[in-house]
Amino acid sequence: MAQKPWDGRFSLSTDRMVEKFTSSIDVDKALYSCDIDGSIAHLKMMARQSIISQQEADILLKGLEKVREKIENNTFEYSDSLEDIHMHIESALGKEVGVVAKKLHTGRSRNDQVALDARIYLKAQTLSVMDSLLDLQKVIVVTAQKYIDVVMPGYTHLQRAQPVLFSHHLMAYYEMFKRDYERFEDSLKRTDVMPLGSAALAGTTFALDRELTRELLGFAKVSDNSMDSVSDRDFVMEFISHATVCMIHFSRFSEELVLWSSSEFAFITISDAFTTGSSIMPQKKNPDVAELVRGKTGRVVGNLMAIVTLMKSLPLAYNRDMQEDKEPLFDTVNTLKACIDIYTRMIPHVEIHRETMLFAAQKGYLNATDLADYLVVKGMPFREAHSVSGRAVAFALDRHKELHELSIENFKAFSDLIDKDIFEFISIERMISRRVTHGGTGYQNVKRAVEKAKERLKLQ
Repeated sequence: MAQKPWDGRFSLSTDRMVEKFTSSIDVDKALYSCDIDGSIAHLKMMARQSIISQQEADILLKGLEKVREKIENNTFEYSDSLEDIHMHIESALGKEVGVVAKKLHTGRSRNDQVALDARIYLKAQTLSVMDSLLDLQKVIVVTAQKYIDVVMPGYTHLQRAQPVLFSHHLMAYYEMFKRDYERFEDSLKRTDVMPLGSAALAGTTFALDRELTRELLGFAKVSDNSMDSVSDRDFVMEFISHATVCMIHFSRFSEELVLWSSSEFAFITISDAFTTGSSIMPQKKNPDVAELVRGKTGRVVGNLMAIVTLMKSLPLAYNRDMQEDKEPLFDTVNTLKACIDIYTRMIPHVEIHRETMLFAAQKGYLNATDLADYLVVKGMPFREAHSVSGRAVAFALDRHKELHELSIENFKAFSDLIDKDIFEFISIERMISRRVTHGGTGYQNVKRAVEKAKERLKLQ
C-alpha cells in the first residue's frame, strides 16, 4: 500500500475498498501531459523566485520528462492506492530523482493543480473543436455551391409548405454550426484563465510569480480569487452546454438525412461507405451513421445534466464531488469531435436526387401562398386572398389536380382578378426568384450567402 501525502495526520491505513472507490486514475490519467506541463512551469517559476535552487529544478525537470516518456511508452504502472494522475506523477518522480521530488508540490495544492490541468486540457480541446467545426462548415458550403439551383420542398410541421433551394436548406445548417463556433470561441475567454498559485483555497505564503507561470503556460490572464479559482467549473459546464446545442444541431440534421434517404422521400442516397446492412434482410441499406449521431446527442445532453447537478449545491471552495467532472467532460469532447469528423467525411459523399426533389416540390399545393400573393398584388386584401386561395386548393383537391393544373376558367370562378399571367406567377422558378428579402431562398440571395460564407472561410 502506497504512502499517502497526508499520512502524518492519520493513525490507520486507508481501507482498500476506499482506495478503489475514491480512485479516479482510470479517468484522469488522460491529463498526464497537462499535469506535467503545469509542473514544469511551476518548477521554472519557483527556480526564478529562488524558492528552490536552479540545480534542483533541473533535476526535477529531467525527471518529469522521464515520467512522461514512460507514460507515452506504456511502461508506466498505475495503482488505485495513488488515487489520481497528480499523485502518480509525483510518486514516479520520486523513484526517478529521489527525495528532491518532494519539493515539487511547494506552494500548490491538488486543488489548484487539477483546476489548471482541466483548463489546459479544455483550452486545447476547444481550439480543436473550433478547427473541426470550420472544416465542417467548409464542406457544407462547398456542397451548397455544388447544388446551388436544386429545388426541393420546404417543410413546416413535416408537411410540404413552400419550394426552397436545397442549397438554402443546407446553408441553414451552416448558420447553426457557425453559431456553435462562435459560442466555443466566446467560452474560450473564460477557460483561458490560469488558476495555479491559488493553492488549496487561500493562496500561499510563498512568493510565487503567478504572472510568470501564466506566461510560461500561455494563458491569457491569471485568476483573481483563490477560492473561486479552485472551485470554479463554470468553464466545464459552459463547454458541455455549447456542445449540447451543437449536438442538437447534428441531431436535427441527422433526422433529415434519415428521412431523405428513406424510400418514402428518396431525396438522397448516402454512400455505401457510410451506411450498413441488415443481418437478415439483404435489401436493407441503413443510415447508421446519421442514426448514431442522433443517438449520441442523448449522451451529451446527459453529460450536461450530470455536471450541472454535480455543481448545483456545492459550498466554497473545493469539494471531492468535483472529481466527477472529468468523465462527462472527456466523454463530451470525444463524442462531439467524433460526430463533427464523421459528418465532415460523409457529407461530400451524399448523392442528391435533383429530379425527385423537384417533383416533390411540384406536388402538395406549395404555390397556394403565391396565389394569395398574386391576388394581393392585384389589390385584394391578404386575408380575403388567403380565403380565395384556400377555396381554390379545396377545388383542386376534389379533382385530384394541382393548382397549376387548373384552367384559367377554373381560376376566374374564384376571382375576376386572376388572369393568364397566374400560371407564370405560380411557377416554381418564379416563386423562388421572388423571395428577394434578405435571408430568403431567392437564387441571388443564396448565391450571395454562399459567397459570403466562402469569404469568411477563406475558400477559393
